[in-house]
This record gives sequence, structure tokens and C-alpha cells, in this order.
Amino acid sequence: MRFYFHLLGIILTSLFFTNCGETNADTPLVPTDTIPRLKTNFTNAFTIGAALNEAQILETDQVGASLIKKEFNTITPENNMKWMYIHPTLDSFNFSICDQYVEFGRKNNMHIVGHALLWHSQIAEYMNEVKDSALMASYIDQHIRKVAGHYKGKIDTWDVVNEALNEDGTFRESNFFKVMGPSYLEQAFRTAAEVDPTATLIYNDYNMWKPEKRAGAVKLVKNLQEKGIKIDGVGMQAHWSLIGPDLKDVENSILAYAELGVKVMFTELDVTALPNPWELEGAEVSQNFEGSPFMDPYPDGLPDSMQVKLAERYSDIFNLFLKHQDKISRVTFWGVNDGGSWLNNWPIENRTNHPLFFDRNYLPKPAYHKVMNLNQPKN
Repeated sequence: MRFYFHLLGIILTSLFFTNCGETNADTPLVPTDTIPRLKTNFTNAFTIGAALNEAQILETDQVGASLIKKEFNTITPENNMKWMYIHPTLDSFNFSICDQYVEFGRKNNMHIVGHALLWHSQIAEYMNEVKDSALMASYIDQHIRKVAGHYKGKIDTWDVVNEALNEDGTFRESNFFKVMGPSYLEQAFRTAAEVDPTATLIYNDYNMWKPEKRAGAVKLVKNLQEKGIKIDGVGMQAHWSLIGPDLKDVENSILAYAELGVKVMFTELDVTALPNPWELEGAEVSQNFEGSPFMDPYPDGLPDSMQVKLAERYSDIFNLFLKHQDKISRVTFWGVNDGGSWLNNWPIENRTNHPLFFDRNYLPKPAYHKVMNLNQPKN
């Protein structure tokens, strides 16, 4: 039976992605232009994006790359621009795949996001061994000048610093902070602005809806502003569930950040449909738990009842985004389809999650259609 469902999925995928008219073996599967897409549906509200994996950047995943071109007008690299990949040793930089990522965006007239200049995770090991503040400052300066300088005028938005706060709003005890204190953030933003003054510079973090973390983020932004350091936006990662967070808390954060005079961006949107161990919140990548059948209830596909719940949750989320579209400049999904989502392996490895708008065959799910049918406020 599973064979027939798989075959049906392949057939439907081909129908959805094939152009009108004849095709041949060399013709990529591409959606037709006769139906609305996410990027056109929300063109008067905010840009709509996705995080790309390496196969999509290189277009070896042809169906995924074609869908990205049709549905999205902003892109983020899921991993390839992180320090450990782009700057693996002190004197070596690997721009090859990132150059192709930028070319993908430029060729398709997309808003291109750089993710991320400074993050304590997925960093080159030599950075965790630095204990001297002057040396740390020089390494940060070198990294930003080389990476942001390489892409000057090509990257539209930089996630300058990623996840610098604890849940209570205090600074995370990363090696950056242990060695330099909060001045490392100031240096990062100041240097990024100097290297590419036209790029939009943002601070990005998860659980930014929490009141305590919100207060810490507001303090962080105000500190930079008071020192005359350029910061243009706050990125609210949105790794949420069917039941949380309460969207009133999200709304309060949108209002709080907008009051600072910066744009709000939802940078990493997905909605898990699976049970959550210990009511875990956020996106702390170091946390991982044991699996069980109870924690992986939908290995053969999301049942209709859960599809309805996912669609309703996304509808509520996008209604809130549309309500505050004057404050929100970008909404980016963290991944393109369910099969490529990081949530299949976090916080429990080898689960079958269903958190995005497109299923494992790249077919649009009920959540996609429900959000596409929302009545948008007229500008």
C-alpha cells in the first residue's frame, strides 16, 4: 500500500511542477505561472522566504530549486555561511558554495540574507580556544571584514549576531562573551556597518516572544543605538508548535521591537506537529533526547485531522503578520519541504516531522492553501 501512495505522490508532484506543453528529459520540473504564489500573494505585505540547503543552492535538487524560484522572493542559507564552513581555519575561507548561493539569489531577483556572521554554535574550533580579548577582537574583525567584504553590495541583509541572549534576557556565556563581554556585539555591528553600509543589519534569536528575553533584546538594541551603532532590525526566529507560543506574546514583541524604530523579521518559521519532550521551547541545538514511537506518531504521513490543526495554526500566525505588516519586512520559513526540515532530527533524531507548507513530495499542504486564501488588508 505504501508503494502506491509513493507512486501517487510522484505523479502528483509531476503534475504540479510541469509546465504547460510538451517536455523532454532535459526539461526541469517547474511550476506553471498560471496560479498565485506565496511571493505574489504577499507582495504588498512582506517578502516571503525559505532557508536553502546545499542541494537546493547547487540545484542538484531540481524540483526544490524550481519551487523556490516560483514561491519565494527572499532566501537564507541554512548552514553554508556559518563560521565553521566558510572560515574553517584561521587563514582559510571557503566561498565556493556561498558564491553559488548569492548567484542563485541575484539571478532570480531575490532579497539575499547572510546567515550568520557571529554565532557561538557551528563555529570553527580555534575560536573556542581564544582567551585573550584583543586576539578575539582581531579574529572577529578579520572574519567580518573578509566575509562581509567579499559579499559587499550582494548580501541585502546580514544576521550579524545570532542567539546572544539567555531565556531570562541576560547574555549567553558564549566564548565571545566570556572573553570580551558585551563589547563583542558592538564590534560586530560596528564592523559590519563599516564594511557594507548599505546592508540591513539585524540581531537574530529564538523565543523573542518571551517577556524576559524581549526585555533583554530591547536593552541590547537600545545600547547599540545609544552608542550610534547601526542596527536595522530584530529577527524573531519562529520555531513554534501547534499550541505555543500564545500569539498575544508574539504581538507584544512585535510592538516592542517596532517602537525601537527597527524592522521586525520572522526569520526561521516552522510549526512542529509532533509531541514536544519536556515542553521544550526554542531552538537550542545542543539539546537532544531519546526517541520513542510515542514521540514519532506520524511516520507514514500527517493525518487529515492534524493537517487541519496545522492549517489553522498557520492561518492564525499569518493573520497576525498581516495585521502588523507595516512593522514586518520579511517572513522566512526554515526549510523548503518537510523532508528537509531540521526538526526531523531535533530535539529527537530520526523522527518524521511535518512543519512546513510543502510535503516530502514538494506538494502544497492544506496549510499552504489556507494561508493563500487569507483576505489581506489593502494598502
